[in-house]
Amino acid sequence: MATTRTAHTEWQGNLLEGKGEVTLDSSGLGTYQVSWPARSEEPNGKTSPEELIAAAHSACYSMALSHALAGAGNPPTALHTKADVTFQPGTGITGVHLTVVGEVPGLDEAGFVKLAEDAKANCPVSKALTGTTITLTASLG
Repeated sequence: MATTRTAHTEWQGNLLEGKGEVTLDSSGLGTYQVSWPARSEEPNGKTSPEELIAAAHSACYSMALSHALAGAGNPPTALHTKADVTFQPGTGITGVHLTVVGEVPGLDEAGFVKLAEDAKANCPVSKALTGTTITLTASLG
């Protein structure tokens, strides 16, 4: 069964001097301030579309890799995943780099890296970001 998740943004003013608030409607987990300076310079307590994409990608990737590992007979004890989303003003999102360190009993490094690469290609957020270069560093911890 398909699911739909919803968030909304209330924005005031122009791009450079304006500000907004993003609300996570489906979960009700909160409202977060956004602004151009928080996106293109320092966050200063605000978020950005890129940080929200990084959160979504790291969570989705972790789920996809966990599923792939379990399907291969080596369920992970833990996965530590970080997503770095790079934004270049005037160009847009120029790349995503995933870094994952896994604790996977009974699996060697080569097997882990192979499954990690497959999860990168097949996680739904990776598929949604196909116009962006996605790189990966994977290792066992």
